[in-house]
Amino acid sequence: MTEKQYKILLADDDPDYLFQIQTKLENFGYEVITAESQKEAESILKQFRPDLAIFDLMMENDDSGFILSYRCKSRYPEVPIIIATNVAAETGISFRLQEQSNWIKADLYLEKGVQTEQLHESVTKLLNKTYGKL
Repeated sequence: MTEKQYKILLADDDPDYLFQIQTKLENFGYEVITAESQKEAESILKQFRPDLAIFDLMMENDDSGFILSYRCKSRYPEVPIIIATNVAAETGISFRLQEQSNWIKADLYLEKGVQTEQLHESVTKLLNKTYGKL
């Protein structure tokens, strides 16, 4: 359990995936606010500053996660963002955030199907980097 209860915005249009990741994050001790669409996530971001955000890449649009990342970083530049997607498994196309950092405003890219330990490690690492040791 963390001392401060960090708030994570989780946006994905797959309700099963949303529930699974929300449950894992809550078990790690985080408060999770969920959105089932890019539009819903944008509305939440106008009212609430998360400590970290996890966005699906493809929701209403093929680039919803990129759009959300850009808009979140424009409003809250310090908030770490993870893009989670199946795009590499589905299309064979892969990209590296380090090479695309000028236009992909995300801090980390994770393939869906991420193991619980890797998710916990990734979230903890980004929160530690941004807010200090948890």
